Amino acid sequence: MKKLFFTLLLTLVSAFVVAAQAPDPVPTATPQPSYVRPTAEKRFKRYVKDTVGPQAWIGLVSGAAFSTAFNSPEEWGKSGEGFGRRVASNFGRNVVRNTVMYGLDEALKLDSGFYLSTKRDVGSRVGNAFISAVTARKANGKRTVGIPRIVGTYTADVVANQFWYPARFDWKDGMKRGGISLGVNAAFNLFREFIFKK
Repeated sequence: MKKLFFTLLLTLVSAFVVAAQAPDPVPTATPQPSYVRPTAEKRFKRYVKDTVGPQAWIGLVSGAAFSTAFNSPEEWGKSGEGFGRRVASNFGRNVVRNTVMYGLDEALKLDSGFYLSTKRDVGSRVGNAFISAVTARKANGKRTVGIPRIVGTYTADVVANQFWYPARFDWKDGMKRGGISLGVNAAFNLFREFIFKK
C-alpha cells in the first residue's frame, strides 16, 4: 500500500512540474507593483526561520497544547508525555512541509511566502489572506497555483499519518488533515494581515 501511495505521489508531483513548465496562455492576475523576488539567501533564511524559528515553535507548542486539551489522538493521552509526542509530531510535520515547499519553490522558481496586501480595504486584505494559502508568486510577481505549498502541506500530513501517528490512522486521514492545514494556514494569514502585520 505504501509503495502504491508513494508512486501516486511521485506521479502527481511530476505532473505538476511538467504543468508548471508549460507557458501561460492567459495571464492569471495582475502583478503586485511592489513585489521584488527575494534573493536566494533571503529565501533560505525564511525557510530556516519558518522551520525552527521562534514563531514556528510558538505554533508547534500551541498546536500541541490544543491537541492535548482535546486528547487528539487519544492514544497519546493528556499527560506530559502525550504533549511531548504532539510537539515532536508537529515539529516533524513542519520540517517535512517546509522542506518540500522550499525545494519545490526553488525547482519551480516560485515564491510561496506570504505578503501583506498592497490594498488597504478590508475585502482586498481578506481575499489576499485566503488566496495566499494556495498560490505562489512567479519571478514577475504574478500569482500562480501554489504547487509547493499544496504539495508540501499534504505530504507532511500524509507522512505523519503513515509513519508516526497511531496505527488506526492512514494516508486518507493525512489527506483530510492536509485540507484542514491549508484552512488553518489561511486563517493564520488573516491574522497576519490584520493583527500581526509581518
